[in-house]
Amino acid sequence: MNVKSPLYRRGALLVAASACLAVSVGCAMQEAASTSPLLQAGAAYVALGSSYAAGAGIGPLQPGSPPRCQRTTNNYASLLARRFELALTVASCGGAMTAHLLGPWNELPAQLESVTAAARLVTVTVGGNDLDYMGALFGGSCRAGVVSRPGPCPPVVQPSAAQYQKLESALNAIAREINRRAPQARVVFVQYVAVVPDNLCAATQITPEDAANGREIGRQLALVTARVATANGALVLPADELSRDHSPCAPEPWSRGLYGGYDMQQGAPWHPAPAGHAAIAAELARLLQR
Repeated sequence: MNVKSPLYRRGALLVAASACLAVSVGCAMQEAASTSPLLQAGAAYVALGSSYAAGAGIGPLQPGSPPRCQRTTNNYASLLARRFELALTVASCGGAMTAHLLGPWNELPAQLESVTAAARLVTVTVGGNDLDYMGALFGGSCRAGVVSRPGPCPPVVQPSAAQYQKLESALNAIAREINRRAPQARVVFVQYVAVVPDNLCAATQITPEDAANGREIGRQLALVTARVATANGALVLPADELSRDHSPCAPEPWSRGLYGGYDMQQGAPWHPAPAGHAAIAAELARLLQR
């Protein structure tokens, strides 16, 4: 199998992951609509982050958005915004690091430029690329023989304590800047979904050592993000915990792993699936009505 630029391939259109999920998403959002001022029609909503927020490969691209960002029409922000008729600005972009929220990225302006005083809701999912989280998982799949590539597999990714500290500092800077730009906005840090199950299966071909390393990176990323949210008065949506029983190996997966013959039609490997974005949108609706 030759996997090239998985974040830049288009996936299938969103279909209902299951009738139950579709009903639960709709019901949760309907209930929230009547109780949350943050979800009133026309409220300004800004979505920031990396490919886990953009929805890499899971559906058609948003019209007019940069193709390289892979902002799809069925990412969690778009699902939430359509349900409540929010005025959504999607600034998320596949491959983005915290530096790309704080400053420009080639032709793209800083994602934070999209946050203005009019914003009433801002969601953030970022940090994995600062730690080369996807590099760790793809490298592990390479060492398991799934990914064919010229030359040897990339080295094992093990972020240092200094890298985690740098990430925390950058996330704090992002949170402070959002609060400065949009003092009336509710800020929600949406954790990365858990993609590496405790017990591997055919859908998650990765060496056991790399799987353990990937789980630890995800755990540390969640801890850092939660500390930042608490320190800056933001909310946390624990997508990592909520998705524990919905790994690529589960009957109702919220994410995809990687295996031999993966055809890229179900989204980017080691990323949230359509069902994962739908579940996050539903949980955001529940969180915001409290």
